[in-house]
Amino acid sequence: MRALGGGGVTIRDNILFVIMDQFRADMLRGALAAHVDLPHFRALMGEAVYFANHHSVCNPCGPSRASILTGQYAMNHRAVRNGTPLPADKPTLATELRRAGYKPLLYGYTDTAQDPRGRDPADPALHTYEEVAAGFSEVLEMRLEESWPWRAHLKAKGYDVPPYPEIYRPQGSAVNGPALYAAEDSDTAFLTDRFLEDIAARPPGWCAHLTYIRPHPPLVAPAPYNSMYTAADMPGAHPQGGAHPFDVVTREKARAASNVVGQALEDGAATTAALRAVYFGLASEVDHHFGRIIAWLKSSGAWERTLIVVTADHGEMLGDHGIWGKMTHHGAAYHTPLIIRDPSTRQGGRVIEEPTESIDIMPTILERAGLRVPGTVDGRALGPLMAGQGGVWRSHSYSELDFGNPITPTLWQQLLNLPENEANLAVLRSGTHSLVQFAGGLPALLIDHDMGADCAAENPALVARMTQEMLRHRMQNPEGRFARTMITAQGVKTAAP
Repeated sequence: MRALGGGGVTIRDNILFVIMDQFRADMLRGALAAHVDLPHFRALMGEAVYFANHHSVCNPCGPSRASILTGQYAMNHRAVRNGTPLPADKPTLATELRRAGYKPLLYGYTDTAQDPRGRDPADPALHTYEEVAAGFSEVLEMRLEESWPWRAHLKAKGYDVPPYPEIYRPQGSAVNGPALYAAEDSDTAFLTDRFLEDIAARPPGWCAHLTYIRPHPPLVAPAPYNSMYTAADMPGAHPQGGAHPFDVVTREKARAASNVVGQALEDGAATTAALRAVYFGLASEVDHHFGRIIAWLKSSGAWERTLIVVTADHGEMLGDHGIWGKMTHHGAAYHTPLIIRDPSTRQGGRVIEEPTESIDIMPTILERAGLRVPGTVDGRALGPLMAGQGGVWRSHSYSELDFGNPITPTLWQQLLNLPENEANLAVLRSGTHSLVQFAGGLPALLIDHDMGADCAAENPALVARMTQEMLRHRMQNPEGRFARTMITAQGVKTAAP
C-alpha cells in the first residue's frame, strides 16, 4: 500500500501476476538461454529480482496451479491431477486479496476442477477440469480446450475454425508448418490485446492474473514464429539413459508425436530439434506480447505503482532423457522462472540462488498487499529473502507427482501393476542431488545434477540421509488450517506464524 495525492488518499499498488504454461527456466538462464531470443523477459530481469533455483512443487497444469494459488503442497490440497477437485474451502490468492479490497481479475485460466459438494451433477462446472479458482472474476476466458471468445474472434475474421485440437494442426506436412491463423490473430496475441484493452480502462489499484497457454503443446506457431528458429541451430537433448521402470513407461507414454496434431513423427534427434525450434518460436511470441504490456505500463504511468510477478506453472522436458512433457521426476519438468519487480524497492538485476518453491508466490503477494498469510499456507513469503533478511532459508526444495487415475488406469498403472494410491512419487532436491522416492515399491533414484544420472547404488549413505530429510519434510508440513489454533476457556486462540 502507498499514499498518493492530497487529502490522505490511499491507492493500492497494482498487481500483475503472469503465468506462462510449460516454460523452461533455462531458456532465461541456463543451457538453452543462448539459443532463444527473449529480450523483454531479460530486460525485466535486469530491473527485478530473479530466483534462479525456483521449482514447481507438483505437476501437471491443474495441480501446479492449485499449489501456486493456495500456497500448499499437493499432499495438503490433494488436487493432484487435472480433474481432481480442489476443496471449495481452500483459501486462494484471490479469496485472500479480496480482504485487502482487491478485485482479482482473471485473463486466461486456472485449470481448477470444482468441488462437487453442494452442486447438481448436471452443473456444467462439473464437466471440465478447466474451471476457475475461487475468488477470481473471469474477465476473459482463454482455456486450452474452449477459448470461445478467441474462436469467435477467428470466425469474425473469416477463418474456418475447427474444434480442439484440430485448431492447432500445422498447415502442410512440415513439423514447423504455420498455424491456420496469422500472428496478429493467435491465442497469445488475442489474450494480450484484450488484456490491454480492458486494463487500460481500470482505475489504479487493479489486480490482474494473466495466464498464457504458450509455449504449451500442441506445438504450432503462426508465421513468422514457426520458422524463427531452425532445427539445425538447436542444442541437442540430454541423451536417453537409465532403465528405471518408471522412465521406460514414461518414454513410451509421451513420445514426440504427442506434441503435434495430425503428424506421424519418429522419435529421434531430427524430430527433437524440429520440435524444439517451434517451442522456442512460441516462447519468443509470448515474449513479444509481454513486451507490449511492459511498454503500456511505462507509457501509462503505471510502471512505478505495479508489482510484477512472472513465473510458469511447470517446465517441459523437450526430449531430454528421451522424454516429452512434464509427467516425470526430472528437474527440467519442475524448474521454472520467477521474476519479481517490486516498485517499492530498487534491486534491479539481482539473482537469488537460494531454493524457492512455487508455493512461496502466494504468501509473497499477500504480505506485499499488507495481509496476514492464512495458516493453511505451506510456502514462505519471499519479501524478507529479497531484503536480505531471510535468516536461515530452506536447504532443499520438494516436489510431487501423481501419475495414477482412479477412473481410467494410466499406462504406468497398467504396465507397472500399480493401484491408484501407489502411482505417485516425491522428489527432494538439494544443491547437488535429487532423491526420487516412489510409493509403489519401485526403486528409489538418486540423481546427480552434474551427470543427470542415477547414482543411488554408489551412494547408499546419501540415499539414507536424504530419505530421512524427506520424511522430516513431510512431517513438518501437514495441512495447517488449525495447526496454530487452540480452543481454550477464553475462546479461540491462534498463534502468529
